[in-house]
Amino acid sequence: MAELEWGDGLRTWYEVVGEGSAPPAIICHGGPGATHDYVESIAALDRPCVLYDQVGNGRSSRGLDVSEDFWTVDLFLRELDALVAELGLDAYHVIGQSWGGMLAMEHALRHPLGLRSIVAADSPASIPLWVAEADRLRRELPEDVQATLTRHEEGGTTDAPEYQQAMLVFYARHVCRLPEWPEAVTRSFAAIEEDPTVYGTMNGPSEFHVIGSLREWDITDRLGEIDVPRCSSRAATTRRRRGSSRRSIAGWQARGGSCSRSPATCRTSRSPSASSPSSAPSWTRRTYH
Repeated sequence: MAELEWGDGLRTWYEVVGEGSAPPAIICHGGPGATHDYVESIAALDRPCVLYDQVGNGRSSRGLDVSEDFWTVDLFLRELDALVAELGLDAYHVIGQSWGGMLAMEHALRHPLGLRSIVAADSPASIPLWVAEADRLRRELPEDVQATLTRHEEGGTTDAPEYQQAMLVFYARHVCRLPEWPEAVTRSFAAIEEDPTVYGTMNGPSEFHVIGSLREWDITDRLGEIDVPRCSSRAATTRRRRGSSRRSIAGWQARGGSCSRSPATCRTSRSPSASSPSSAPSWTRRTYH
């Protein structure tokens, strides 16, 4: 375990786990404002992996006396750049889940020299599209749950226990379908609840009611500028350009969740639905080369 000092006195906790000579993978957790706990299982790869808590929660700098406009996409990109520089990496991969995948795509759009590939797992390329789909899923909830969510969102009382309980109905269907949530997932959600500053500022009160500064974030028209191999799963959107070997999600999934493009390869084995009690969360079943 170590601590990176960067920016104007900011501290970022990180840990390098695993061994091997292959380029390491930096694992970016979601939120924004969550912690590394729930993505720890991704680090069981045949290479060194870097886990870290993004500034604003967990073991990194938190409780900062800053204005809301301090929390920006650029802040977390600079943090990732500082981490790469601290570790002296001239070749590396970035694996991001949810917001972490958004961060990975933004990082790739900067064309850093050492970046070999990215994985965007459960990550949208457009928050407006994300919200549109979330609204569709909301309409499938029981009517009383929908009414509760809408009432508190319109009244600005999303911190009410009634709203939180209704929110969990959505989460049980679409965030983690396991009958009992893994302890690591629970720890990350508990961290957000303890300090919701970053999540509330950038996202909003829930995964589906996005009213924070990310509400208009959209890079769909720039996806073709990403010039390293990428794998995208579930919520992420990709675009195929004529003459390009990049795969759309539909094609990627039809090929069993595999994609490859020299000089790097990433493969993801298809896993059973998380709704099955015997299945592990889908993000634990990945291997990268």
